[in-house]
Amino acid sequence: MDLDWQDNLVTDDAGLARILREARTVAVLGAKADAAAPAYYVPAYLAANGYRVLPVNPTLTGRRVLGEPVVATLADLPEPVDVIEIFRRPEYLPAHATEIVRLPWRPAVVWFQLGIRNDAAAAALARTGIRVVQNRCMMPEHRRLIGA
Repeated sequence: MDLDWQDNLVTDDAGLARILREARTVAVLGAKADAAAPAYYVPAYLAANGYRVLPVNPTLTGRRVLGEPVVATLADLPEPVDVIEIFRRPEYLPAHATEIVRLPWRPAVVWFQLGIRNDAAAAALARTGIRVVQNRCMMPEHRRLIGA
């Protein structure tokens, strides 16, 4: 592949807007059931704006969040997704990157939520052709670039 893997690290408005326009399904790794938690209200915003949101959290398996059954791991998702949005501390990202590249399908994008950055995990994902966004929240980026 001729593409420089660093081209998959998305930091510009055009790249973010393209992701937000193209995506239809979003797996939320670290989804929460508490309406006051960002890992609940950000996915709720996305669902209200036309995305199908699939929650992933082993501590909530068997429950429903935003009308969808919660699965324990990304491998348990019922279908491939366009974006994996991660609400997990940075130290967990290398293991999640390994988990993601081992899936039988590839998401177009892995999005690390605002305050979450791990350059090694981002590079590992980007080298496989996955676009990566770090340290940004999908909700305000969607509001700013696409409009509610």
